[in-house]
Amino acid sequence: MAKNLLIVESPAKAKTIEKFLGKDFQVKSCFGHIRDLEKAGMGIDIEHQFKPRYVVSDGKEKVVRELKSLAGKSEEVWLATDEDREGEAISWHLCEVLGLNPETTKRIVFHEITKPAIRAAVETPRKLDMNLVNAQQARRVLDRIVGFELSPVLWRKISVKNNLSAGRVQSVAVRLIAEREREINAFETQSSFKLEAVFSSTDTGGRQINFKAEGKRYNDSQSAEQFLQSCIGANYTVSDIQVKPGKRTPAAPFTTSTLQQEASRKLGYSVSKTMLVAQQLYENGHITYMRTDSVNLSDTALGDITNTVKGMYGENYHQFRRYKNKNQSAQEAHEAIRPTYMNNTTVENPEWKRLYELIWKRTMASQMADAQLEKTVASIDISTNKEQLTASGEVIKFEGFLKVYREDKDEEDINEDESNEGMLPPLQVKQNLPLVQMTATERFTRASPRYTEASLVKNWKNWALEDHLPMLQRFPPLLKENT
Repeated sequence: MAKNLLIVESPAKAKTIEKFLGKDFQVKSCFGHIRDLEKAGMGIDIEHQFKPRYVVSDGKEKVVRELKSLAGKSEEVWLATDEDREGEAISWHLCEVLGLNPETTKRIVFHEITKPAIRAAVETPRKLDMNLVNAQQARRVLDRIVGFELSPVLWRKISVKNNLSAGRVQSVAVRLIAEREREINAFETQSSFKLEAVFSSTDTGGRQINFKAEGKRYNDSQSAEQFLQSCIGANYTVSDIQVKPGKRTPAAPFTTSTLQQEASRKLGYSVSKTMLVAQQLYENGHITYMRTDSVNLSDTALGDITNTVKGMYGENYHQFRRYKNKNQSAQEAHEAIRPTYMNNTTVENPEWKRLYELIWKRTMASQMADAQLEKTVASIDISTNKEQLTASGEVIKFEGFLKVYREDKDEEDINEDESNEGMLPPLQVKQNLPLVQMTATERFTRASPRYTEASLVKNWKNWALEDHLPMLQRFPPLLKENT
């Protein structure tokens, strides 16, 4: 019998960690939460400071019996559940059920499942963090209160059987979706006519190429037609050229929410699939812990990324960066989501491969040089009227981080003018430009698009953290008044 019993949440994680710790440790899984609020009533004593009433969860009796038996035979019990609020609460529940003293039971946490990280955690155990435990309990109690109070209202308003439930998170999400739908329904489409001209010029190789230029928009077809008529037989001359340097900067490494958003945009993954695959990558030692709101990277990780960037792309592609959270409540001691070993550019498992490579590329890009751009804006005079056309283009002079990774945008964040910019041929002031064609195309304004899973995650987070915190604090009395 091993001297030490170490308890984790996941059986997959248990097998990996046991290999690192050797024969003195037996690693067992509690399979997640072992206790929850009792189902009879609300499970909360509202009259006495909202005291929760816990019972062993259905189906966990056998797990509890086994852990009690093993704990009784071990010299020491170690708690190694996840490092977030939920993990801390699971450790506390284990203390309560197994009869362990929270003040003396050794609690360890780690950001990645690698031998050095596990060994370092065992060498520096800590006590249970009751602040995190109480934070989780408060959230669980709020979940239950909101569900018990709102769900009956939902049943009364919607004529279906009582199989719908409302909660702290999904109720806000439904509100955001409903508000966006009302906005779409109330939107009044307006039209305008976009003027676009196509000119011909030669590139650096002497080849004839076409490029676009734009004029002002007209509100009605008559004005647009008059302008087109005025341009018949006109000469077009470059009157001014402005060349400005520019740059693009890489995004920070992934947090939980940004990983969910980007996996939705790039891979078409649902939030649940993203988290399932990320959990498997973490438990098998490929990435750091996947539930985090921090963009921080450890010094060890920064050194590893630096060596990988320089080794794969050269010194000039590297740029050291430290990222900080705008949200002051983010836990800076935690790390962003990153690969545990940067020299592993991919994984063999085909179900994990795409998400892992996305994480690897984003992590690499975060420590790479800015992309250097050159933006050219050419003004074109029309001989038959006073209007001007404008041609603009962007040239990448140095790829920098774009060699590895480009961040996608949600539909609502895409600027039409930016998305239409292309490359321009070399132009000179007073150069005459042959016109290929000129059109005025009717365009219609569009309402904001319906949410994708990615944009809903983004907007829910903004709503919760920034816009409605005062209302959330006033929610219980408002709920009582409105039911």
